[in-house]
Amino acid sequence: MNPTELAFAGAAQQARMLADGAVTAPALLDIYLDRIARLDPELRSYRVVLADSARAEATAAQARLDAGERLPLLGVPIAIKDDVDVAGEVTTCGSAAHGPACAQDAEVVRRLRDAGAVIIGKTAVPEMMLWPFTETLTFGATRNPWNTDYTPGGSSGGSGAAVAAGLAPMALGSDGLGSIRIPSTWCGLFGIKPQRDRVPMAPHDDAWNGLSVNGPMARTVEDAALFLDVTAPGGEFLAAARRPPGRLRIALSTKVPPPLRARVGKAQRAAMDEAGTLLRELGHDVVTRDPDYPPSGVYGQALPRYFRGAHDDAKSLAHPERLDRRTRAFARIGGLFSDRRMNAIRGTESEVAERVQSIYDDFDVVITPGTAMGPSRIGAYQRRGAISTLALVSARVPFHAVFNVTGQPAAVVPWGLDGNGVPTSIQLVGRPFDEATLLSLAAQIEQARPWGQRRPPVS
Repeated sequence: MNPTELAFAGAAQQARMLADGAVTAPALLDIYLDRIARLDPELRSYRVVLADSARAEATAAQARLDAGERLPLLGVPIAIKDDVDVAGEVTTCGSAAHGPACAQDAEVVRRLRDAGAVIIGKTAVPEMMLWPFTETLTFGATRNPWNTDYTPGGSSGGSGAAVAAGLAPMALGSDGLGSIRIPSTWCGLFGIKPQRDRVPMAPHDDAWNGLSVNGPMARTVEDAALFLDVTAPGGEFLAAARRPPGRLRIALSTKVPPPLRARVGKAQRAAMDEAGTLLRELGHDVVTRDPDYPPSGVYGQALPRYFRGAHDDAKSLAHPERLDRRTRAFARIGGLFSDRRMNAIRGTESEVAERVQSIYDDFDVVITPGTAMGPSRIGAYQRRGAISTLALVSARVPFHAVFNVTGQPAAVVPWGLDGNGVPTSIQLVGRPFDEATLLSLAAQIEQARPWGQRRPPVS
């Protein structure tokens, strides 16, 4: 397999090749380091590349492989989003306001290392993970490898761009209001927001007042399932991805959760129509049906927790005075929500979840567009204020926040390309704790219309 083919092979296939001796861990790492050196000056998907430590880890991994040791990710390079702690490195969260280097790995990074992963670097994020675009005053703009005039999304935009461009086989993302699903959509990847608390958040438990979760961004369903198996043991996610889903009852919905307003674009509607046709051909029972979205799901739950999260995160920084003006504005708004008010808000979460999840009395999976439209151009919001920017970006990505409130799993499956050559997707939303059905169905769709070897122009 030539170096380019190997770079796009995906984590699970690479793990098999490493175990079989078809490639060595140092050679695999060098492929990625060479590609990063060539492509990332334009894309800026990495905030920092840990070349020296990664080479030492790859050499150690190869020694273990040569000794006969086998682990699920032994020797496979993995990129880590820069809101997650890696020992010896700063966690910048996209800002110059950060403190010193971290003493310990976050728990999810520790589990990836225990599975044999080589940590290749930390990927770019918008400041404090607040936006579905990845542009900061401190580190510049991350570009979409499918069309570099556009953002890859956010806040896991660096992770999305890196995996899409073949600069990592798989990456860790986090999702507080769609931050795995949005860049996975616009970068042509499979991304899954697992059930809340499925993948550990420590040492930052209860991030954004329970909205945020960690999860994988990957080239294939198998890769993502492998990530979940090693970071959330006991779920048998690979087994789920490898078995047929059976005949499912599926609800298609393009309804925008109120009170958000958004126009679903032509390419996104086409993806939904084509998905409905394919799923019926695959033997599923598919009808159009909307979840019962209460208006309080977004304005009464998601936004207060988002603003208060910005406030709490800003307070924890070593140099909050260095924050961007929009971040400071959100932090001030978040300070208006007292602990008592936040407790009251979170106390009504179950009512929202009960209404939204009532559709699962009749259905196994709900499918929505991955996003309402494509990504914004680089620099589109540079001169905008905080609330103006929030209003504009919310119209692009209205289908995510409510499922962070409910905590249930949701995944995006790559579909086609829009008129700007940027990928689209459909979103699969499952019952609470039922990632297994989403993985089984996504794998069936992947087999019917493969996406894993599609490559962007910048590759």
